[in-house]
Amino acid sequence: MRKLVLTACLALASQLASAQQLPRTELTAGVHLIHAEVADNFVTRMQGLMHRPSLGVNDGMLFIFDEAGIQCMWMKNTLIPLSVAYIADDGSIVNVEDMKPQTEDSHCAKKPVRYALEMNVGWFASRGLRSGARLRGLEKYKPK
Repeated sequence: MRKLVLTACLALASQLASAQQLPRTELTAGVHLIHAEVADNFVTRMQGLMHRPSLGVNDGMLFIFDEAGIQCMWMKNTLIPLSVAYIADDGSIVNVEDMKPQTEDSHCAKKPVRYALEMNVGWFASRGLRSGARLRGLEKYKPK
């Protein structure tokens, strides 16, 4: 009985942690407004958008890494198809990768970056945003 209660408590704690509200920020890509949750530490970056059934049309998640590197994403336990844009410090998109849900395939930046933005699959392509396009709003996250 004790083991069952402990397991239930751990499951509830995990659900509460994943339901915890992350800070939000607004970014722009030309005329397009993006509402992004900010994942800026190890725990929130690892959780990402896992287990979510949907994502709003202009909603996404901005991943901020401690330092520039060849960042990679995967979709284990992620239920919705996503596109990820890897973004340089100047706000320019380095590359965009489409990702299939519930896979462990790695999708990596083509050069070292500190930022990645996940949106619904096709969001960047449908707005003509590809390598070289600039996003605004990252200035507040630049390293000091």
